[in-house]
Amino acid sequence: IAFFAVVLVSLVGGRMSQYWLEKVGGRAAERKRDLFAIFCRTLAAPAVLIVFAVGFGFAILILNPAAGRWGDLADKACNVLYAGAVGYALYRLIDVLDYYLRKLAAHTDSKLDDMLVPLVGKSMRVTIVALVVGQVFHNLSGEPVSTVLASLGIGGLAVALAGQDTIKNLFGSLVILGDKPFEIGDRIVIDGNDGPVEDVGFRSTKVRTLDGHLVTVPNAEMVNKPVRNISKRKYILRDTTLTITYDTPPEKVERAIEILKAILKEHAHELDPMHPPRVYFAGFGDWALDIRMLYWFRPPDRWRFYEFNSKVNLEILRQFNDEGVEFAFPSQTVYVANDDKRQMALRMLEGSRHSE
Repeated sequence: IAFFAVVLVSLVGGRMSQYWLEKVGGRAAERKRDLFAIFCRTLAAPAVLIVFAVGFGFAILILNPAAGRWGDLADKACNVLYAGAVGYALYRLIDVLDYYLRKLAAHTDSKLDDMLVPLVGKSMRVTIVALVVGQVFHNLSGEPVSTVLASLGIGGLAVALAGQDTIKNLFGSLVILGDKPFEIGDRIVIDGNDGPVEDVGFRSTKVRTLDGHLVTVPNAEMVNKPVRNISKRKYILRDTTLTITYDTPPEKVERAIEILKAILKEHAHELDPMHPPRVYFAGFGDWALDIRMLYWFRPPDRWRFYEFNSKVNLEILRQFNDEGVEFAFPSQTVYVANDDKRQMALRMLEGSRHSE
């Protein structure tokens, strides 16, 4: 009766501890004490297991099991419960460290620490889990911790041979951190996937595409394939060809080129001064006269670039319409024989006439 009473009290005490920690954490959050609030809330769930482990240990002492198999079994159960409770609490407390490191990283200009913070938390969680598993094996088997770790090392070698791709991805993450081809928030293009980087983990990198999909790319591929870092570009190039009809006289072609140059000169303050805009009569296309226009827009903001293009396009349309310059569209011209421009003379041989 005393054993079950202590176990019941420990469960109730654990729940009360959880409720108290959550309440204290809520008050701390209202007072803007975020770090202390997270500390209390992360310990709320492990508190139930910790109080129960302590109560279970006292309950075992009340039973006073005899020495031998049952006594050893009770000791092992208590040790496993203690190891699990402490490990669970430490595992949850990593959230506090994550919050603190993220807060420090937010005050720096570099984005490298933004990539390192998640990896630090993940590596510490893996370490805690490994230590808890080693301690549990030690309690159950009675072997020294060093022997258990050596056994885990041999097993880890076998797992490593079977999971070579995982190891490649792990080293790929280290290469990304060292070489820094991109950072969190950079817009990149890899294998046709275009979007900002959301997360860099031990195994993969997550890219949120422009159409909203989350693409997970293994880190081994990230370091072995070309990656275009669009966020690092200094300008945005627009290389376009305007087509005008073939019946446009040379004077109007020259006038069209002058109009394009004048429009771009008017907006020169929005273009890269190191790369002046270019306009050329590019050549004779299959169905139109081609005028090639190039300019380099700065700053490399995608939405401002689209707005600038819209403004330039409207100005080109207005001035071309005023000058009577007609845009061409894909078409084919069929020439009829014996028309006004192409008289066709038919000569029939006398012999063939008689034969008819």
